[in-house]
Amino acid sequence: MERIRTRFAANVDASRVLPEYPRPQLVREGWMNLNGLYDYSITPRGAQQPDSFDGQILVPFCIESALSGVERALQPDELLWYHRTFELSEAFYGKKVILHFGAVDWQCKVWVNDQLVGTHTGGYCPFSFDITDCINAHNNDLVVCVYDPTDAGWQQRGKQVLKTHGFWYTATSGIWQTVWLEAVDQCYIREAKAVPDIDRGLFTLHTKLFCDESYQLKIRVFDGEEEIISREISPCEEIGLPNAKLWSPESPFLYDIELTLYTKGELRDTVRTYVGMRKCSVGRDGQGIPRLMLNNKPYFQRGLLDQGYWCESLLTPPTDEAMIYDIQVAKRLGFNMLRKHIKVEPARWYYHCDKLGMLVWQDMISGGAYIGDWTAGVLPNLGIKLKDNDYKRFSRGEQQARDDYRRELFEMIDALEVFPSIYCWVPFNEGWGQFDAKEIGEAVKQRDPSRIIDHASGWYDQGGGDLNSMHKYILPVRLPKLDDRPFALTEFGGYSRIIEGHVWDRRKCFGYRMFADEAKLTQAYRRLLEKQVIPLIPKGLSATVYTQVSDVENEVNGMMTYDREIVKLNEDTVRELNEKMTY
Repeated sequence: MERIRTRFAANVDASRVLPEYPRPQLVREGWMNLNGLYDYSITPRGAQQPDSFDGQILVPFCIESALSGVERALQPDELLWYHRTFELSEAFYGKKVILHFGAVDWQCKVWVNDQLVGTHTGGYCPFSFDITDCINAHNNDLVVCVYDPTDAGWQQRGKQVLKTHGFWYTATSGIWQTVWLEAVDQCYIREAKAVPDIDRGLFTLHTKLFCDESYQLKIRVFDGEEEIISREISPCEEIGLPNAKLWSPESPFLYDIELTLYTKGELRDTVRTYVGMRKCSVGRDGQGIPRLMLNNKPYFQRGLLDQGYWCESLLTPPTDEAMIYDIQVAKRLGFNMLRKHIKVEPARWYYHCDKLGMLVWQDMISGGAYIGDWTAGVLPNLGIKLKDNDYKRFSRGEQQARDDYRRELFEMIDALEVFPSIYCWVPFNEGWGQFDAKEIGEAVKQRDPSRIIDHASGWYDQGGGDLNSMHKYILPVRLPKLDDRPFALTEFGGYSRIIEGHVWDRRKCFGYRMFADEAKLTQAYRRLLEKQVIPLIPKGLSATVYTQVSDVENEVNGMMTYDREIVKLNEDTVRELNEKMTY
């Protein structure tokens, strides 16, 4: 079947796939992009490395996607093998060489020149290996082997399934984010994270260094082109920024930072990063109602659910411009927040949110077996609450599965906490694989006290976190009994419209409520917001998340079609209603 594609698919060049620097939060000169055509082979699980290959695959697009050139599902009893050669440029000579993977789903082993350099488990976070001792000056051989059982396993996988239906989507197996090489000195800066504190007029810079010599670390901070700070610092130091320009969606100002590392007066490393001065908190408004705050002021957040799927490339954005486009459309429609739903994006997506001004609520990836329609939908809509220490009911009976979830949760936070646009962490959604949510929310808050926690989005609130978080699709939206936590409507709407020629599979289209044309859909959207949602704002509603940015596969409830060609509602009306959603 011929599938629809976005306009961005036509801009994918196999010789320059996603060529932009993949780690904008820590930029260093001297790198090499390893995206492009690889040999691939599929073998039975347990097989040794193959001597021949089935064809070529375009990395970093997953094997199930059209842009990969393969478009074939990986089965739970199979292995996926990748192979390519590469030659280092002169920039790498005499340097340590780090091999980076943006994300590989799910378990992988990596060989360079027939030497096993490392293994990794987890499908959504970046990882790297030091391959200095394995490489040659010229031709080098890279092999990656991947195992991914999708929904036949207990691992974190989000909405990926082997047999798609409703809001369960095509799997993503193997390499699905950029592969790249980095040249670093024997002494180098491994990490730099700036944590803002607007109340004290400073940020704390946390750096990690790889250096066993005596060193000097220097910082330069820029306000646009003007250098405003230049001095030597320690690896963890407070940097004063009196009268700082604050970051917000309306004014997304970022201070650029340059760090340089010296030993014995010799420059060893230079990296660039940035900081956005903003504060995420909970407080009370003038009427004593608990509210979400941004920079110490009540700030109503108008959000869209953003699942980050693309019709030609699934979880992988086809181009950098594609990522920017979705954010810009959301801003154009008057939204100031995106809830990144059960997916971790490439780092550049968060960078664009930082630069363009878009708050992000970041979901953790769900795992475990499906908990069943009764637990996932019927009981919550009847108002029946369950305790989430019943591990078997919530498909978390295996200790290994719970441990693996915790490990990957904190890996995600470690990878993303540097981005100032991220406002809220969401450990669990609608009970899927939920367990010990209150305790996990507390652990996340202890790890990152600078952000809001929605510990159990939608169903099965355990009384923890910072939010009273509710989903409403079928039943009318009503204000719950308020406690000390702000109330957020973290999923609602999902109104649907089929536009011929812009759907994934016309025979299988799925939606909560269908409307025939733009006028009827827009009228229903207006009625929903004006009659049910906007009246709740003065009574305690602090944030909304409408479903969703775009259609996804057969789910046709997006603001845009899956190919991003058409905004399905009247844009002026959406923007007008968003302007009313404020304090």
